[in-house]
Amino acid sequence: MKIEHIAIWTLHLEEMKAFYEKYFSAKAGKQYHNSAKQFTSYFLSYDEGPRMELMYRPGMSQSSGSTDLTGITHLAFSVGNRATVDQLTERLRRDGYVIAGEPRVTGDGYYESVILDPDGNHIEITE
Repeated sequence: MKIEHIAIWTLHLEEMKAFYEKYFSAKAGKQYHNSAKQFTSYFLSYDEGPRMELMYRPGMSQSSGSTDLTGITHLAFSVGNRATVDQLTERLRRDGYVIAGEPRVTGDGYYESVILDPDGNHIEITE
């Protein structure tokens, strides 16, 4: 058994797609649109692991972005080593993204930073 994909509702479909393509090497499939349901989505694939589905429908409201709620709280991307964690974190900082947690070794032994994607979702960048 494996996780096939994880889905994220977004108010900024094209911006989110471009973000994950640019910084996390996602490969977007063809846009899917269901006009009857006013639903649009992209599946993003990575070299390994599950796909991500970005979904949009008019009339949605923005999530609070709080990590104190039940449900999925973050996504983690492994980039291979500490130097790449540092480099990608700095690249995102220069490009104006929020760094929610500076690179560090966590209590459970991960070397990681935490950034916010365009919708404010917490993304861990791990070695």
